[in-house]
Amino acid sequence: MCAQWIFDLQLLLSCVSSLQVPPHYTDPGLAWVFPCPKSMPNSLASGQALPTLGLVDRSLGNAGPCSPAPALGEGDTDPWALPQLKDTDQSWKELSSASRVLRAAVGFLKACGLLGNLYLFVCSLDILSSAFQLLSGQVAGDIFKDNVVLSNPVAGLVIGVLVTVLVQSSSTSSSIVVSMVAAKLLTVQASVPIIMGVNVGTSITSTLVSMAQSGDRDAFRRAFGGSAVHGLFNWLTVLILLPLESATALLQELSALALGTASLPAGVHTPDILKVLTQPLTHLIVQLDTDVIMHSATGNTTNSSLIKQWCGTRGPTTSGSGDCGTDALGPCPEPSSSATVEQLPCRHLFVGTTLTDLAVGLVLLAASLLVLCTCLVLIVKLLNSVLRGRVAQAVRTVINAEFPFPFGWLSGYLAILVGAGLTFLLQSSSVFTAAIVPLMGVGVISLERAYPLFLGSNIGTTTTALLAALASPADRLLSAIQVALIHFFFNLAGILLWYVVPILRLPIPLAKGFGDLTARYRWAAIAYLLLSFLLLPLAAFGLSLAGGTVLAAVGGPLVGLVLLVILTNVLQRHRPAWLPSCLRSWAWLPLWLHSLEPWDRLNHQAASGRSIETS
Repeated sequence: MCAQWIFDLQLLLSCVSSLQVPPHYTDPGLAWVFPCPKSMPNSLASGQALPTLGLVDRSLGNAGPCSPAPALGEGDTDPWALPQLKDTDQSWKELSSASRVLRAAVGFLKACGLLGNLYLFVCSLDILSSAFQLLSGQVAGDIFKDNVVLSNPVAGLVIGVLVTVLVQSSSTSSSIVVSMVAAKLLTVQASVPIIMGVNVGTSITSTLVSMAQSGDRDAFRRAFGGSAVHGLFNWLTVLILLPLESATALLQELSALALGTASLPAGVHTPDILKVLTQPLTHLIVQLDTDVIMHSATGNTTNSSLIKQWCGTRGPTTSGSGDCGTDALGPCPEPSSSATVEQLPCRHLFVGTTLTDLAVGLVLLAASLLVLCTCLVLIVKLLNSVLRGRVAQAVRTVINAEFPFPFGWLSGYLAILVGAGLTFLLQSSSVFTAAIVPLMGVGVISLERAYPLFLGSNIGTTTTALLAALASPADRLLSAIQVALIHFFFNLAGILLWYVVPILRLPIPLAKGFGDLTARYRWAAIAYLLLSFLLLPLAAFGLSLAGGTVLAAVGGPLVGLVLLVILTNVLQRHRPAWLPSCLRSWAWLPLWLHSLEPWDRLNHQAASGRSIETS
């Protein structure tokens, strides 16, 4: 019996891992969700019994929506294969001296333009984060106050997702959690689901960046698939570890065990290597007092605005001479006072502004999105121009290189270490993943290589919370470090679940399915973004506020229905004889329930109506 269970489990995993949609499938919209069985009655497979279903794709003639997809022929290409980048330029040896100088000058200018746009791109991400923090105001900190809500694991998970989406920074969110645990306002047990939600919310940045490549179908397929693989990994890890943690407190016990065997110094500060480069520009635009968010979470709010007005103080000056000096920035001290400390005002665009935080946030949001999209388009254009021929082949070979047999399996683990190291240096997983996605779009990095890089980025970003915890006071050090270790063990457990065993690398085929889906239906990317990071978390949060009974009564049947549909799909594809005849195909359902074609037509009609009204 045990052997049969193991066989069935292996079969199920192999079925799920094969949910990739061929690009020429009749309807890739939901084909990877509702696959057709291998063995079907010929009349049903050919569309004779249900001829109206042939409307799904008229180009296939009489083939119904459940006709088997043809195999890739010799002339067909895999849309996920890295494109061949042609080099139309002459070789260096064939050029004259003047042409060599011209090519070198053009190459130098392109490199400067690429670095300049990359710098502005990173700065725009920083400003975008500030804009979201201003738009959310102190909501991000106020959300953490209600410990009654946070006692529900699902509510804690959703709060972690929403706060990270609001502040656009997993480092800020995790630092808030660490500060609250250190201040004994949040228990370690309640912080575990929040840390999981923080991990999920950080993948929204790469998804937003992939939208800028929606103009090219193949590039968008690769870019969005790359961003989706990060989010899918986080969601799948949460689906396994959240129930396990609620039942056994595994991560909490493991972190406590590691903490008991380690000797950690206090007073370590987080290195801001990337901010040293970006702050000279971003601090001229806006500066925020992030302590206001943390003080709001701890109930010690003293300032209603996030915009920083004072950036330092000048040492006390002795009064009595009556001369303040020509460079005094503050009021002169009274003759009767012995000394005064002057506050130095900040120097950015919004010092002393009469605009509210909401208005400033809207201005920064529009400006940062404009700069971000412009820089991203220019980066993609420059990469396409620079990475051609021999250069592209050399870069691609280095990034996607594999160790020789039998050590090829070590290549992915080296990529994990590289991703963790670069994220530690940048101190921002959002910047690292946002830089990987455009490279995937232009065809330099494959999805299989980007996957371990993203996993390494998840490990690298945990160092921020760990270093922030090490800077906690001595009497609160252990609890803060335990939360940071939980963040680390969560990501490590995800790697053990979804990477170590090759057959269990489910995020890769699922991401390819999402990429094929969004390549045909561009609006599906926006639907995924809204559902994954806003609507579904808000719905779960609302149900959790109503109580655990309501959440179980509503969410339980929905989760059961989803699992039943997935199981039915797997059986339809591999064991249709095990199912009743009515469940061997989804053709009996209305078309809008198993195809995105009706939704796509509705979207086109709405877009046409808007264009007519505008004209």
